[in-house]
Amino acid sequence: MITNEPSTQQTPLPTEPAGLPEQHVDNTIQPIAPTPTSGRWHEWFNLAKAFLLWIASILLLVVVQVIFTLPYLIYVQVTTGRLDLQALQSDKIAAFLQIIAVAPTHVLTLGLIWLLVTEGRKYPFWKSVGFEWPENSRPAMVVIACVGLAIALLALGGLATYRWGGSKTQLDLLVESSIAARFATAFVATFTAPLVEELIYRGVFYTALERTLGTIIAILVVSLLFAGIHVFQYKDNLAVIGVITLLSITLTLVRAYTGKVLPSFIIHLVFNGIQSVVIALSPFIDWGAK
Repeated sequence: MITNEPSTQQTPLPTEPAGLPEQHVDNTIQPIAPTPTSGRWHEWFNLAKAFLLWIASILLLVVVQVIFTLPYLIYVQVTTGRLDLQALQSDKIAAFLQIIAVAPTHVLTLGLIWLLVTEGRKYPFWKSVGFEWPENSRPAMVVIACVGLAIALLALGGLATYRWGGSKTQLDLLVESSIAARFATAFVATFTAPLVEELIYRGVFYTALERTLGTIIAILVVSLLFAGIHVFQYKDNLAVIGVITLLSITLTLVRAYTGKVLPSFIIHLVFNGIQSVVIALSPFIDWGAK
């Protein structure tokens, strides 16, 4: 994804993943880092901007989902003469609209990230946010290590949910509402969520926290925030919440160790991608088993 004083050195993970560099020297160009003429206020100011970016990403999700679903709610009200919000929770069209609204939300959020990181095109975006290979590393080995770690996390998650089970989550109900909802969920989870979430949490927010409050605080805060924002989706299943928390901690530790966002993105992408394939194909697999 030591004292509480800001540090430019990264804390190694307890076990070094194969293929990742032995040492890390973070020379990333960070527009949110203090300039030679700025003082400590600049670091705290950029932390405030990172926090506002996180808040804005949540508000955007709510607002865009309302914009997408409101016309349908009005249509239901006009055609039926009543609006049963509880019944709409199982409405296939309403569920699909909620899911597809996530994609434009992520696009808008990416635009906000770009504006914050580049400060109006003053800095190169990808390098500034740390979306690069770790220093002195071989990309092929980094990819192998990240894919292996993602598969291990999926295996642990599958074991946990199989062993302890739990009720269906809010996301499960949305996904199972229709085939269209399944494919929309798979698309968002694979092609937009890993990139936008890593840039917010392990890119902008983690860097700002590390430079003001230190590495340990940055790891704890980012890990808890990322896991916490998913609690609503999985609130009916403690096993799944545990899996998401483990994923969050792992992604943030990898970010802290490598000093870059790209390895965390690869892990997140593979983790979500494999799950998305299962989500999209599960109805057909169940049908073939009967």
